[in-house]
Amino acid sequence: MPDDTPNTLPGVSYVMPVLNEATHVRAAVDSLLEQDYAGPIEVTIALGPSIDGTTELVAELAAVDPRIRVVENVVGSTPAGLNLAIRESQFPIVVRVDAHSVLPADYTRIAVETILETGADNVGGLMDAQGTTDFERAVARAYGSRVGLGGTKLHVGGAAGPAETVYLGVFRRDRLLEVGLFDEEIKRGQDWELNRRIRGAGGTVWFTPRLTVTYRPRPNLYRLGRQFFSTGIWRGELARRYPASNGVRYFAPPVMVLGVALGILLGIAGLVQDLLGATPWLLWGFAAPVFYILIVTVSALLWGRRDGFRSFLWFLVVLPCIHFCWGIGFVLGYLSLTRNITAHTGR
Repeated sequence: MPDDTPNTLPGVSYVMPVLNEATHVRAAVDSLLEQDYAGPIEVTIALGPSIDGTTELVAELAAVDPRIRVVENVVGSTPAGLNLAIRESQFPIVVRVDAHSVLPADYTRIAVETILETGADNVGGLMDAQGTTDFERAVARAYGSRVGLGGTKLHVGGAAGPAETVYLGVFRRDRLLEVGLFDEEIKRGQDWELNRRIRGAGGTVWFTPRLTVTYRPRPNLYRLGRQFFSTGIWRGELARRYPASNGVRYFAPPVMVLGVALGILLGIAGLVQDLLGATPWLLWGFAAPVFYILIVTVSALLWGRRDGFRSFLWFLVVLPCIHFCWGIGFVLGYLSLTRNITAHTGR
């Protein structure tokens, strides 16, 4: 390992796409400037056409620190902003940052150490969702439970080692340029798709539990549903495009949605049978939604009750919102049933 001085450590470029994030962007940028990394750094913010005061806020941040640079992201999408910021930055290590994330002070140092020790092309860790309201705490619990987002390492943790994908990412610039940066046509799930290309080019994506990033969940049910509906659409689209690269867990929510919907329809048909005097054997269809309700209830008792009664009640709503919005979106994306997929950005 090189001596821990600015002259021997590689320079780091933080790249952050921002659009209407006045609530969170200051905390995100502050967490970059407070890193304990001893090498040179720069922060490039790709600013989309915001209308909530974000533009004025990032201009203020850039005015007081010369390491911060703001570039205009006319397109406004996340992958376009990331690519713009990467091209406008210079250092050999590229750290992707989300405006909803807060990096711990040792994040960059640990990530660069891991890259130098393992030779990985992308290093990432755990998305540690933390809420400040009862609703957000319920969402955070759902994120961190195995029944919520499928139990992947980036949500629930695990041993260090090669991974399919990681949260955010700390990249070698040369590998990013080699594989062609982010696909700007993909509005959500672009991390997974980029990591697929990195692995396909012989590179390594590495997960380490030593990296933990605080993530702020969406603040209300509408925005949460919108986020997961869009994520589901794009996950379905990616599953259709790259069928050999998909794990079974991606199909669990759509199968659940279809199973519950079919069960309810069969159960209603059973009620009709009963009214007509026939044997109502189709009432067994209600077993599917009842079983799902049981799963949600048990999950709420295991995870949702840890933050108090109000958060527990929200968990009972949040978990189905995540499952059904994601699952319905997946079906629409997989079957190409959405008219304008590029409009679904989850914002």
